[in-house]
Amino acid sequence: PAAAATSQANREEVDSRSIFVGNVDYSCTPEEVQQHFQSCGTVNRVTIRTDKYGQPKGYAYVEFLEAEAVQDALLLNESELHGRQLKVTAKRTNIPGMKQYRPRRSNPFMQPRDPFMAPYFFSPYGYGFSNLNVVKLYPLCVAGRFQ
Repeated sequence: PAAAATSQANREEVDSRSIFVGNVDYSCTPEEVQQHFQSCGTVNRVTIRTDKYGQPKGYAYVEFLEAEAVQDALLLNESELHGRQLKVTAKRTNIPGMKQYRPRRSNPFMQPRDPFMAPYFFSPYGYGFSNLNVVKLYPLCVAGRFQ
């Protein structure tokens, strides 16, 4: 537990020196992102997230050596890189176990389901009219059709 607390504190400290950069062009390299934010402060690391096929997801994280550089970097919000307007925000710290609960919205086209409707004359095993005991349970619906 003590090691987890120190790693959490370390992560928060790193995140306080980091920014999130959205709408990054897919052809952008980490070096180009680093040069774009070089005027704010010393860039320690640039991470461009990719999917499982190695294609960029279109956003990046930039970690600075100084925490003051984050405020300067936020001023570059809506600046252009590769002809795209960047979205720059302070990086949020991910807290494990704090997944947002979003209740499911009801679909207005779905009708409420009944708990369980027994089949009228079909067998619960396989297809067709194989179990005659099931027919005896429902004489009202069967009476007009099979006699």
